[in-house]
Amino acid sequence: MDVGSLTGVILGIGLILSSIMLQGALGPFVSVSSILIVFGGTIAATLINFNLSQVIGSAKIVKIAFMQNKHEEPKEVIDNIVRFAEKARREGLLALEAEAETLDDDFMKKGVELIVDGTDAELVREILETELSFLEERHRTGASIFDGMGASAPAFGMIGTLIGLILMLGNLSDPSAIGPGMATALITTLYGSFLANLFFIPIAGKLKLRSADEILNKQLVIEGILSIQAGENPRIVAEKMKAFLSPSSRKAFEKNEEVE
Repeated sequence: MDVGSLTGVILGIGLILSSIMLQGALGPFVSVSSILIVFGGTIAATLINFNLSQVIGSAKIVKIAFMQNKHEEPKEVIDNIVRFAEKARREGLLALEAEAETLDDDFMKKGVELIVDGTDAELVREILETELSFLEERHRTGASIFDGMGASAPAFGMIGTLIGLILMLGNLSDPSAIGPGMATALITTLYGSFLANLFFIPIAGKLKLRSADEILNKQLVIEGILSIQAGENPRIVAEKMKAFLSPSSRKAFEKNEEVE
C-alpha cells in the first residue's frame, strides 16, 4: 500500500468530518437522493465517454494508484544494463541469452532477445518504441477516465443543486421550508466537489506520475540495449543512461555508486 496516498485520503476525510462535527451534527449532510444524482450521473457520463471494458478495468487501475510502486527504480535498470554491457563486452552478445531468461521485466527481456538474435538496430528501436507508445496510450486512457470523473462529479453536483432549487421555488408558499430546502439543494454540490477533489483528480494525477516513472525506465532500457548492441564501453553506457535522470536523481545515483 502506498502510505502517502492512504494518508492523504484518511487525512482529507478526517479533517472534513471533524470540521463538520465541530459546527454541528453530520445528519444534515446526509442525502441519499444527492448521492444518487452525483454517483449515478458521474458513472453514466463515464460510460458514455468510454468503452464499458475500460470503465470496468478502472477498478484495477485504482489499485495501481494506491499500491506501492512495483516498478524498478532507474538505478536498478541502469545497474542491470551496465552488467549486461560488461558481460557482452567480455563474452559477446550471445552470452546474454541466458541472462535474458532470468529477467522479470518483459520489456527488457524482449530487447535483449532482439539484439541477441542479431536484429538491426533501427528495427530494435522501432519495435521497442512502438510497444512503449501503446503502453503510454493505455496509461493515458486510464488517467483520462478519472480526469473525466473529476470533471463530471461537480457538474452533476450542480445539476442536483438546480433540481433542489426548482423544487424549493415551487413551494415558496411555505417560508419555513426555504432554509432547509436551500441546504438540501447545496448538498449535491458539496458531494460532487468532495469526490472530484479528494478522489478522482488526485487518482488521475497519481496514475500520470506512475506512468511517467515506468516510461522513463523503458526509455532507459531502449537506450541501454542499443548501446550494448553497438558495443559501447559500459562506462559510456552508464553515462548515456544517467543523462535521462534529473540532476537530483543523478547526484543520488552517483552517491550510491561511491558508497558501493
